[in-house]
Amino acid sequence: MSNETDEGFELPRWCPDPLEGESIASYLVRFRSQEVSAMSTIGSLSRELRLGTALGRWEKFRFNPFPSVQEIELFCNRLGLEVEKLIPTFPSKEQKMKLEPIRLCASCYADAPYHRLEWQFKAIAGCHRHQVRLLHKCPSCERLFSIPELITEEKCKCGMYFRRMSRHQKRF
Repeated sequence: MSNETDEGFELPRWCPDPLEGESIASYLVRFRSQEVSAMSTIGSLSRELRLGTALGRWEKFRFNPFPSVQEIELFCNRLGLEVEKLIPTFPSKEQKMKLEPIRLCASCYADAPYHRLEWQFKAIAGCHRHQVRLLHKCPSCERLFSIPELITEEKCKCGMYFRRMSRHQKRF
């Protein structure tokens, strides 16, 4: 299968593997931030892959309709990623998601700076590994988190490093 679109733009055939427990939103931002990708926005990537609004919905945890096998296969086939590696970045159909605000365990993030899918599960209030409540805003300026900032920046706009926010997490 050719990886060239109708416009003649060549999509990259290399993409990073999803990280353990990574959310699809985090993965999409990480993919777009790679130097090999000329896709700076989710809309441009979705258009090039002919996925309509699917990628934009996935990046916002809006799974209605739930991603189809065909959409996931198209994404993976066009970018050279194994479907089995992408599937765990999505919740199960039964799992209820908290769309907003974006939540974070700063201790997990300090270990590896990416967004975990389980942080957005409605049933999860805290990190079981660290026994702390999840943060949803900067403890310094109270700005809500966004996944693009968590992935591409090291700190909040106010200057507080995400990995140092752990001291503000309450035990549970």
